[in-house]
Amino acid sequence: MIYTLTLNPSIDYTVTVSEFCLGELNRSGNEKFFPGGKGINVSLVLKELGIASTALGFVGGFTGEQIRSMLAAHNIDTDFLETAGGCSRVNVKMRETESGLETEMNGSGPVISREEKNRLFDRLLCLGEKDTLVLAGSIPRSLPDTIYEEICGLVRPHAVRVVVDASGDLLRRVLVQHPFLIKPNRQELEELFGVQIKDREDAICYAQKLRQEGAQQVLVSLAGDGAVLVGEGGAVYQMDAPDGKRVNSVGSGDSVIAGFLAGLELGKPVQDAFRLGVCAGSATAFSEGLACRGGILRLYEDLKQKGDV
Repeated sequence: MIYTLTLNPSIDYTVTVSEFCLGELNRSGNEKFFPGGKGINVSLVLKELGIASTALGFVGGFTGEQIRSMLAAHNIDTDFLETAGGCSRVNVKMRETESGLETEMNGSGPVISREEKNRLFDRLLCLGEKDTLVLAGSIPRSLPDTIYEEICGLVRPHAVRVVVDASGDLLRRVLVQHPFLIKPNRQELEELFGVQIKDREDAICYAQKLRQEGAQQVLVSLAGDGAVLVGEGGAVYQMDAPDGKRVNSVGSGDSVIAGFLAGLELGKPVQDAFRLGVCAGSATAFSEGLACRGGILRLYEDLKQKGDV
């Protein structure tokens, strides 16, 4: 079973206006609500590809109940822990149709107590060697920035495959626990090493360094420049991005993880799972929301015919 952990899930509220006027009344032209959080995105795209998962994390208040309800509507299994420390956050993204500019405001989310953190750890101890755990996204301010490292250490004796999608020290700290897969993007890789990633060769070089620091596999998403994967044993794969118009920046990296894991769950060779991951990420980038199954598979078949690995 695949489990996705989103420690600070949200309701994402997307609003479009023709032009935003600071300090004045603005009326929306269109509004949409989505269940938000990187781990939740992974679960949603896995579902599109026919792979079951269970979404874990903390929820609170009426917004937490709405997150549960939204995921139930997508037939996503959840095992959230209820927190008494406040309501789950609401993230607002406002898009101006005239300029194309986007303005975001993210909520902080509830306070997680030590007792609630311990309840989560007790739940994670139930995972075993046939399970995959995806740790994705930012963490509540009430949790220590060592939380991902602690979780990796907790489940490592149980041979759980751990996937980490995070940035900065949150990511670097987990390397000593030898996670199964990490997925930095270009910017995150640049920040980790204080360099500029000019091309795929640079990305491969620094991905190999992360393997040397402990990661079993490193998948680097490079937006329009495709992606690279340094796999187990140091095998290197690289791929061009599929052709298409990029209209969305939210959830693409999460979709890469979902596609890659779905490919492995379906028994595909690593290079085919990598291809499915790249196509899932691109299909989301080409969509207003997260990718749908049909869009992913069309891109996958196109790339398969080209043999772009």
